[in-house]
Amino acid sequence: MSTASRPAGPRRAAPGLDERTARMALSGVVESGEVEVARLVDDLGAVEMWRRVTDGQLGAPMAGRAQRLDLRGLLADAGQLGIRFVMPGDDEWPESLGDLRRAESVQRRGGQPFGLWLRGPARLDEICRRSVAVVGSRASTGYGTSASTDLAADLADRGVTVLSGGAYGIDAAAHRGALAAGGRTVAVLAGGADVPYPKGNEALLDRLAADHLIISELPPGAAPTRMRFLARNRLIAALSIGVVVVEAALRSGARNTANWAVGLGRVLMAVPGPVHSALSVGPHLLIREGQATLVAGAADVLELISPVGEELVPIQRGEPRVTDGFSPIRLAVFEALSARRWRTGGEIALTAGVPLRRALAELTALESAGLVDGSVDGWRLRGVPGGGSAAATGSVRSR
Repeated sequence: MSTASRPAGPRRAAPGLDERTARMALSGVVESGEVEVARLVDDLGAVEMWRRVTDGQLGAPMAGRAQRLDLRGLLADAGQLGIRFVMPGDDEWPESLGDLRRAESVQRRGGQPFGLWLRGPARLDEICRRSVAVVGSRASTGYGTSASTDLAADLADRGVTVLSGGAYGIDAAAHRGALAAGGRTVAVLAGGADVPYPKGNEALLDRLAADHLIISELPPGAAPTRMRFLARNRLIAALSIGVVVVEAALRSGARNTANWAVGLGRVLMAVPGPVHSALSVGPHLLIREGQATLVAGAADVLELISPVGEELVPIQRGEPRVTDGFSPIRLAVFEALSARRWRTGGEIALTAGVPLRRALAELTALESAGLVDGSVDGWRLRGVPGGGSAAATGSVRSR
């Protein structure tokens, strides 16, 4: 039975806790993302912090929660559910989470978590080593859902772990895209790792727990709240190399995660959307303000998160034209020709603005290249393979 369903009792956590057990206890008593408490734990240790909590030095409400905490029952529940606890210093603890100790708070949330409760077989440090967060609106459009699914599938296919929050909309599409590609994906929840939220995504979250990983800084049974969602967003950003915002309103959880990405020095990216969609406002504003880089697919993302010089996206160029590589004079002579009528060398030289001798030399070179025809009547553009003329390639306008 989880802590959410166990009736509160007068039992308190056993005295004389070690550092690990004290961190577990604090996670069940202190609201996630409490900046000052997190800093005190980093400075003083969890054992001393737990003593201060139980002594009432952090206020009567917190001391009361500590009195009611059934730590033995909590650990029993975690064991039955296959949920484990990792903390700073463990081999499985990602070093990237340490960045939260130095980052400025966002909406009064921040700090490194006391530890994380994990549900699933994957090692936290390994699965998050090369990971990208894909976040966005819960009420995503068909466009956003498709973009998120395709992006996640392509990233997963290239060996990138897809991180998200397990919610409806963009989050769920990202998880499903990664799963469809046979890749790895991780959900960071705002409630306990055993609490499926939203309920409609229970099957999806169970699959992640069975084969991948679910992360929470809250103990089993904890219910999600608005403040816990804000605290959760910092973990999504901290665990990733970069964050991609697909669809988001001006004020949204995705924007909050984007703010954390900027504060933590992560690569922030955004997928553009239809200009008439309200859910395009968030990504477009991030791009316009220079906070996010526009990405249109996995190749763009990989270029941004990879070491300099690796995973470079090929420069996109238009279809080659016959005039590519022409010198300015040769181009002027070529542009002076017509596909419809013959022109004399004098006419061509006058139109091109070059001496007649130079015009004739360029016309001879163009004829040798198979681009023009010469006769007693003058010169004109020759038809190109495929039935058209050189002018039809877009390099010159017929006159």
